Amino acid sequence: QVQLVESGGGLVQVGESLRLSCAASGSISYIVPMGWYRQAPGNQREFVAAISASGTTHYADSVKGRFTFSRDDAKNVNTVHLQMNSLKPEDTAVYYCYLQTLRTYWGQGTQVTVSS
Repeated sequence: QVQLVESGGGLVQVGESLRLSCAASGSISYIVPMGWYRQAPGNQREFVAAISASGTTHYADSVKGRFTFSRDDAKNVNTVHLQMNSLKPEDTAVYYCYLQTLRTYWGQGTQVTVSS
């Protein structure tokens, strides 16, 4: 069984930064695709960013140039980080980490609130 633990959410002002982290534990011993979705109140969950097993990253247009997705070092390849810069009020949401094997595993979510 795989578990995902997210951290790093919080309350910031417009233009500030946050770094989200997601650590996978359990029966995973190889590099797997991981990513982030987010869900604002009243909205559907939307894609934010993803990283493939080979390290290729993909971003939603709304976060390109502001967010950077990366993996941890070789000892923790299934720990990922989402560096979020120049945050906007529309980035306010619960951010969910996921991990993709034969099925998709989800974290519990971490709240990001950007205040104007």
